[in-house]
Amino acid sequence: MPKNKITAVLGPTNTGKTHLAIDTMLSFDSGMIGFPLRLLAREVYDKVIKKISIDKVALITGEEKIIPTNAKYYLCTVESMPIEKHLEFVGIDEIQMCADHERGHIFTDRLLNLRGEKLTMLMGSSTIKNIISKLNEDLEFINRDRLSKLTYAGHKKISRINRKTAIIAFSAEEVYAIAELIRRQKGGAAIVMGSLSPKTRNAQVELYQSGDVDFLVATDAIGMGINMDLDYVYFSNLKKFDGKKLRKLNLSEIGQIAGRAGRYLNDGGFGITGDCKEISPEEVELIEGHKFEEIRTLFWRNSDLNFNNPNSLIKSLEERPQMEWLRKVHECEDERALKYFIKDEKNNLEFNERTLKLLWECCQIPDFVKKTYGNHYEVIRNVFKFLNSEKGLISEDYMRLQLMKLDKLEGNVDSLSNRIANVRTWSYVSNKNNWVENQNYWIEKTKHLEDRLSDRLHEELTKTFIDKRASILARGLKQDMEFKTEILKNNDVKIDDQFIGKIKGLKLELDLKKGSLETDIKSLKKAARQSIGPEFDKRIQSIVDTGLIDLKEDFKIYWNEFPIARLLPGNDYLSPNFTLVVDDIIEQNPKQKLNDFIQKWLNSKISDVLKSLIDLKNIKEDKSSIKALAYQLYENNGVLKREKVSDYLKNLEQIDRKVLRELGVKFGRYHVFLYQLIKPDAVSLRTLLWKNFHQKFYNLKPPTFGLNFLEDKDSQNKNFMLLCGFEKFDNLFVRIDILERLFVQIINATSKENNEIKMIPEMLNLLGCSKENFKKLLQKMGYKIYEKEQDMFFKYNPVKKFKKIQNKKVSNENPFKVLKNLKLG
Repeated sequence: MPKNKITAVLGPTNTGKTHLAIDTMLSFDSGMIGFPLRLLAREVYDKVIKKISIDKVALITGEEKIIPTNAKYYLCTVESMPIEKHLEFVGIDEIQMCADHERGHIFTDRLLNLRGEKLTMLMGSSTIKNIISKLNEDLEFINRDRLSKLTYAGHKKISRINRKTAIIAFSAEEVYAIAELIRRQKGGAAIVMGSLSPKTRNAQVELYQSGDVDFLVATDAIGMGINMDLDYVYFSNLKKFDGKKLRKLNLSEIGQIAGRAGRYLNDGGFGITGDCKEISPEEVELIEGHKFEEIRTLFWRNSDLNFNNPNSLIKSLEERPQMEWLRKVHECEDERALKYFIKDEKNNLEFNERTLKLLWECCQIPDFVKKTYGNHYEVIRNVFKFLNSEKGLISEDYMRLQLMKLDKLEGNVDSLSNRIANVRTWSYVSNKNNWVENQNYWIEKTKHLEDRLSDRLHEELTKTFIDKRASILARGLKQDMEFKTEILKNNDVKIDDQFIGKIKGLKLELDLKKGSLETDIKSLKKAARQSIGPEFDKRIQSIVDTGLIDLKEDFKIYWNEFPIARLLPGNDYLSPNFTLVVDDIIEQNPKQKLNDFIQKWLNSKISDVLKSLIDLKNIKEDKSSIKALAYQLYENNGVLKREKVSDYLKNLEQIDRKVLRELGVKFGRYHVFLYQLIKPDAVSLRTLLWKNFHQKFYNLKPPTFGLNFLEDKDSQNKNFMLLCGFEKFDNLFVRIDILERLFVQIINATSKENNEIKMIPEMLNLLGCSKENFKKLLQKMGYKIYEKEQDMFFKYNPVKKFKKIQNKKVSNENPFKVLKNLKLG
């Protein structure tokens, strides 16, 4: 690594580090600064173009590229810095981000490998000074002291917080709830979150800066260099979800956010509000003095990748650092995606250096949406397919289709934010060189759509957050008030005389008005949890005590006409899984009680109704001949065509048959089956479980119970009809136990002299079919029909059709004569 002049400008917030970097960059003929946020890059770009000619300044982020032909100065996100450029000045802002477990390896790569030809400037917290000093280069440290004093203000209720204050929360739900509370008590608040687009965020900040509102509700996004005129910062919480777990903020993070209070020479204060736990005196002293624990290791990932083949690429990604103060980053999202697609057999590709580089570039498309599992990989897959095709570009038709889905202005804050996140994906794709047809058009199109959605989101954010009902509930929740709850006979629910919804079974259906924000749902659910939870507990106990539940054809288990659980496929069709259909208000213990009860009830129902099949599955027999036939019968849902198991039957002795008969097995002339399974309850349950296991055939219904004969011109699924206990003869179906009884009547009516059989009324009555249909059935079974002396007779006539129905090895001898001589059960 060549020797190079590096200046590290270190210190707490409000020390003018970024301002110094901008001025230093503009003193050189060319330069670039990498920022941790797209918002910050845009903010600095807007400042710089006011100082010098706009045609000399470029803005480069993942989703936005403004690059004039004669650009000399580049304002970028750290990830988007054009590292191949040779510029006199290079700056990296918030360099302590090298220790961030998600993005740190990018910052570390810039720290180690990116240099200005004349000067490299690193701006950030003093906590990283010890690490920077380990670089074997020409180092200069500039320690900056805070321009104003930061003082702890203790705890205050939101109602007593002074104007020009930011209140910090760590989830969108909390931000909305606090903003609504301030709206009711203080007149309104602007909102700043990292997920907002620059246009929405700037519009919200302008509301605050212009004095239209006196308060700001924000996430920790304001901690990264976003400058506003704030006197105080109050924390509503000191815990955040970092993508893996809920954890407490460390002191340097608290200091970074708190330091946004007091700009330039104006002193600032920080404190806590709501249910936030106290900060200890020792911690307060460290934050006020900006004394934080030193960073000991930086996250690192090898950037010198080997694209010769998939194994070499993965191996190079997994390479470990040589220096003890570098720590290999845990598998990142792009690396995880790469491994997925390399192993994905659907690709059907032989990866070479070109395709691997292309795939790696596609895997680095950021997942802006995050909430929809699998959707991001689908985006990567489709982009890669286009780029790896003969044309090598994403088609305009495909881009148009993606944006059409997102070009909708209706919805609440969350849905609009989600659309903007999706648009950002396609904005990123459009801004990649040579990725889309008609690139300039789609860059402009995605920017225009993001701006429109951003304007709409700004409107939605500045509207009333919660209606009167939700305001009452939110206030009551914050003040720990006891709610007056009524559950009316029609299951309507009222809390403090406000109608909030209906209880349907074990779910609360909230009365959400058009355009309801997440805050409405949050407040309603919190109030409901406090007030309606005991009612759900009582209902669960009633279900357990009475057992009055029922499994219906839609695969749901019902109580009082409402579903409380839904079947899911299990290991086999007799062992289904299920999921509860209950409200998330219900606590874990009663939910577990209900789960255990339904599991027991379901097992019992299957064991009772399908006892003979369960017994067959669990048969305790050592003889292979019995076990083999039992297994075949179980695997075929209790019904087998005799021809398919003829070899098994030959090996059965009478004592073996007796064992199986005692389990309910019927050895018929045409089928071997469990006769108990032909009963209506058993057929209903078996077919339902069968469809649930296969997750298809939903349109197939068992024949009406009581029918012995069925003509179906639509030709029902043969396997399904056999499951229902019906044998198929082209488009005619006969219940298999009735077919056995018909065979008995035919045998008894067969003339010993000439094998002639007289058609008798009992045969028609047994089947319950017309004479014409009975004649059709006989013909399909291989009989020749004729009249004699005004009576109808039939005689066995072996034909190909009957051979097909029976099997190819059937003899020309009357099968009923043969079967009659067999020892059948």
